[in-house]
Amino acid sequence: METVVRAVVVFVFLWGITRVVGRSTLGALSSFELILFICMGDLVQQAVTQQDYSVTGAMLAVGTFALLTIALSWVNARFPAARRFTHGVPVVVVHDGEAQADVMRAERLSLDDLYGAARQQGIDRIGSVRLAVLETNGQISFFPYESGGDAGAESKPEAG
Repeated sequence: METVVRAVVVFVFLWGITRVVGRSTLGALSSFELILFICMGDLVQQAVTQQDYSVTGAMLAVGTFALLTIALSWVNARFPAARRFTHGVPVVVVHDGEAQADVMRAERLSLDDLYGAARQQGIDRIGSVRLAVLETNGQISFFPYESGGDAGAESKPEAG
């Protein structure tokens, strides 16, 4: 039973960490961050199983994580309002060709990250974007003006 309680505590802690880190950070992990998250797996194992190397201990820990994941999915499906808390909501980071500095600051999204995401989707000027949304998974969706539409705002020249 102690393994199950430890697994619940660690699961809630890891979920909290991923919410605090922020979606823009999780959307694009650097090599160092990826290595850090991989190493966390070993640290979590030690915290959950407390040097219990038995198959039963491992099954209890993994099973508890799986049940908590399923329970979280069930809560999200059953209570749509809970999704706002568990996953967050998409936020607009560009509106009518202008980056929303206050929103980007709150989401810890830099202009360089925004410009890089735009370039990856073939957008060379933020001024040509009607709307850009930072999704709950950390990806950015861009909605450019229709051809012939108003490109509106100024844009920063892109660095190669």
